[in-house]
Amino acid sequence: MIKVFTGDDRIKAKQEVVRFLGPDYEVFDGPDLLEDDLLNIFLGSSLLVPQRSILIRDLSKNKTLFDKLPNYLDTPHKIVILETKIDKRSTVYKVLKEKNLLQDFPISQNADYKKAISIFPTAKRDGRKAVAMLEEIKTQEDPIMFFGLLVSSALKDYNRNQGIKEKRVLKLLSQLDLKIKSSSLDPWLIIESFLIQVSHL
Repeated sequence: MIKVFTGDDRIKAKQEVVRFLGPDYEVFDGPDLLEDDLLNIFLGSSLLVPQRSILIRDLSKNKTLFDKLPNYLDTPHKIVILETKIDKRSTVYKVLKEKNLLQDFPISQNADYKKAISIFPTAKRDGRKAVAMLEEIKTQEDPIMFFGLLVSSALKDYNRNQGIKEKRVLKLLSQLDLKIKSSSLDPWLIIESFLIQVSHL
């Protein structure tokens, strides 16, 4: 069974991912997948469990593969595809909508969300204060999704200002993205180091 979660409320989306998939599941980053990977993910079997639990993040950023998603709706596995946004004009969206496979988690204006989106602008002025703010909400956040929020905030900041500092921030985030994906370090430590560095760029 496939479910596609969209929207910016990362806390609720994460809770629903765990509710549907359970606490242990495989994770794949959609932009990094190749066409052969789809066969393995959606139809590949495991010797350990008859039904796999899988989370795929941002598959729509890999448009070639995302367009093939309707071919795999009969997968025997439990799969969640987590997206921030899907083009509602696309054929894939219409198929998912028709089969009732979409679930939207719109922005929640609760206190934790407001604090989360205020961390990046705070870090530009005071990195230590931003880290302290992060500590207050960290247990409710997924580090990879929170890192995505930082990237989104930095891109909006660059679109507004397009200065040297904004370019440096994006370059640093790009480097840290690779580090998070390839390093065994706790992602939160990498994020905290970024918050400390931002005000000095």
